[in-house]
Amino acid sequence: MTSPIIDAGAVRLALGKGPARVDILKGIDLAIGTGETVALLGPSGSGKSSLMAILSGLERADDGRIMIAGLDFSRLDEDALAAARRGRIGIILQAFHLLPTMTALENVAVPLELAGEADAFDRARAELEAVGLGHRLDHYPAQLSGGEQQRVAIARATAPRPAILFADEPTGNLDAATGTAIMGLLFDRQRETGATLLVITHDPALAQRCARVVEMRDGLIVSDRTAA
Repeated sequence: MTSPIIDAGAVRLALGKGPARVDILKGIDLAIGTGETVALLGPSGSGKSSLMAILSGLERADDGRIMIAGLDFSRLDEDALAAARRGRIGIILQAFHLLPTMTALENVAVPLELAGEADAFDRARAELEAVGLGHRLDHYPAQLSGGEQQRVAIARATAPRPAILFADEPTGNLDAATGTAIMGLLFDRQRETGATLLVITHDPALAQRCARVVEMRDGLIVSDRTAA
């Protein structure tokens, strides 16, 4: 592996204190190279979503090294973390998190505009066309199917051309056929943009679509293997 774009060492996270303390992450070591597709596989409660939150700068670890795209996330304050995420990290969640009062185009364009992109609406339009929604630009989330809403969420995440994409159970709210199509689309966008992709899932079949599968149990990595 060349210099990893994600380099985490001895990462620990706990909730509560004293007798109520619960160890969520128990010393995680994980390195991911640029352009890799990696599945973080494990059951609910294994710590995979907490690890993603730390690697994406949404949560702080109690201890450990977190180097993301050359930046030491463990040393940044909240404002600096927010600035570091902008343009570097895209996040796709199962709940979509689209703004209901904005059209599909606005949901993708407004974050770009707020980040200072001069061509925000042109780029948003092109990204929505790339995910097959060029005919739904002016529709609101309530007028879109679940699969279409997730396509908007993918477009919003990939429009800034981030170096890293995190997808946390991205098909969790979709039926099997739609989920399969959405994952195909996500991998297509990853290949076209060259982003590193980390998919958090409890589904072994979905994990096998990535080049590498990292399995977690009880706050620990128990397996790290090349997918079959």
